[in-house]
Amino acid sequence: MDSSSFRTIMGNFATGVTVVTTQVNGRLHGFTANAVTSVSLDPMLLLVCVDKNANAHAELADATHFGLSILAEGQREISDLFADRGEPEEGRLRGGTAHSVSERGTPLLDGALGVLDCEIADRLEAGDHTIVLGRVIEGSVGIDQPPLLFFRGAYGGERG
Repeated sequence: MDSSSFRTIMGNFATGVTVVTTQVNGRLHGFTANAVTSVSLDPMLLLVCVDKNANAHAELADATHFGLSILAEGQREISDLFADRGEPEEGRLRGGTAHSVSERGTPLLDGALGVLDCEIADRLEAGDHTIVLGRVIEGSVGIDQPPLLFFRGAYGGERG
């Protein structure tokens, strides 16, 4: 099997859309991620996979914590904004995106379905990605709306 076929097949697995955020030495950064899953309830762990060629990879390598914001159906523009592989910004989150900051300095997006603040517990090499394992420290439920979904290379119901 080739990588293109694998990607097409896995595209049939609908996923939620999140933004992973970090703060390292005053640089705020975030990236759109759909390779995210809960791992354990005791202790509370989740994982996120990040491409080794992305700016986010270097930011997560230097970070001690990361935030996870679960996007709602109406937040496609935020997903697109953070899907851009732009550089981290000093003192503000991409494009001035509205957010709060946890006690640990982790940016968490306003208006999300839910947010989690995680301490990095481990990093595992996995091909062209790194799996970042986070221990959940705190979180909150946000707005009550349907989730933003990604399926077959497009957002939720946007396929014809």
